[in-house]
Amino acid sequence: MSKLFRTKNVDELLESANKDGLKRTLTLTNLIALGIGCIIGTGIFVLTGTAAANYAGPALTISFVVSAIGCLLAGLCYAEFAAMIPVSGSAYSYSYATLGEIVAWFIGWDLILEYLFASATVAVGWSGYVVSFLGDLGIHIPYEIANAPFDYVSGVGWVTTGSIMNFPAAFIVLILTVVLVAGIRESVTFNNIIVVIKVAVILLFIGFGMSYIDTSNWVPYIPENTGTFGQFGWSGILTGAAVIFFAYIGFDAISTVAQETKNPQRDMPKGLIWSLVVCSLLYIGVTAVLTGIVHYTELNVPAPIALAIDRTHESLAWLATFIKVGAIAGLSSVVLVMLLGQSRIFFAMSKDGLLPGFFSKIHPRFKTPHVTSIIIGVIAAVIAGLLPIHILGELVSIGTLLAFTLVCISILILRKTRPELKRPFRTPWVPFVPIMGAVVCGAQMLSLPYETWIRLIGWMALGLVVYMLYGRKHSKMNNPTKE
Repeated sequence: MSKLFRTKNVDELLESANKDGLKRTLTLTNLIALGIGCIIGTGIFVLTGTAAANYAGPALTISFVVSAIGCLLAGLCYAEFAAMIPVSGSAYSYSYATLGEIVAWFIGWDLILEYLFASATVAVGWSGYVVSFLGDLGIHIPYEIANAPFDYVSGVGWVTTGSIMNFPAAFIVLILTVVLVAGIRESVTFNNIIVVIKVAVILLFIGFGMSYIDTSNWVPYIPENTGTFGQFGWSGILTGAAVIFFAYIGFDAISTVAQETKNPQRDMPKGLIWSLVVCSLLYIGVTAVLTGIVHYTELNVPAPIALAIDRTHESLAWLATFIKVGAIAGLSSVVLVMLLGQSRIFFAMSKDGLLPGFFSKIHPRFKTPHVTSIIIGVIAAVIAGLLPIHILGELVSIGTLLAFTLVCISILILRKTRPELKRPFRTPWVPFVPIMGAVVCGAQMLSLPYETWIRLIGWMALGLVVYMLYGRKHSKMNNPTKE
């Protein structure tokens, strides 16, 4: 039993990282762009409308602040770890150094749920925007090849939709997998270009949309609760925060590329925090303009920003095409960064012997974990092609919140057990920040649907089986002579 909770030596972790063969090419600008690239996507282009219509009304801006505070608290904890242990693996590697192997395994398995299903989720959203955009151009993709063949209806269960597969969603995953295999520099350059495009589009919407705000749409700013918890009022603001938390998912992906960053001790904390701040401001600006142009009761639509543009009576019709292009570009970068983060998690777990060795093979020319990227890309493409977006999104949210909660707890543990470690960045106001981070993230987990918890438990049970059958036997920590 004691072997299950053996921790890795931090100094050995750092020494091993320098021998892994990954190329250090990323700068602070690259890290911030990666964060923005991953954060701004489905949340701002899709979820803002439904969350305002169903939960918080115009006060969704407060919901974004609540979620941002939870992310910032967790982000400060991530920043300390990323600077102290700048290796691939994110929360998995951090927990291996603090909580022990079995906990690290579960966090790694949880991160697989987050990144793998997030890339698939966003790919489905990308498919929807592409189909709509092509429709505007007179190119119509049949329903049967642009939607998931399965869906889950509450109270009924799994049903078939009549579709064959969401081919556009699978297509974008496979294309971006090729980009990832080609190299980290090429992947980051691609992401940087896309980030410029989508931030420009968002600023255009905020800048020009402000002229069309009708302040009467903001009254009441906090709609009265309907008598049901989570439907408007302050409880609606909290529920809205949990739902649009998906909008912030991915900022932790920055920490997965610490091993490919030129100066991780200095730049990882700045990259994490600045990407969060920039995205929070953009989210709040978009939500304020959106609910100012369209009354919140009318925003329960798949493309709320497009609806707001329509309400300007064609004054901003020229912006509609840019919005769709920005959404397509934005969602592309999210898929890219999620696939990138997932491959680095597999890489770290494989180096520790918890997953098969081929996951940590490095391409001799591109210096990327190419086998891992290809396998993950194919699996994510299949998931994106077969499953509906709402099931995928809920799984991603609960997986991410669990990882955030455990990282906050780990900071408290490591401060007690290893106070002598060099910390280039220290989480401020300990223990307040990590405790509140764990509380806020934990509270948002509790607000998610019962079915989502059942799926999380099922996924973790599967992870335990995999660990007992493979990971425990092949672990390099539990088998020191095994290389």
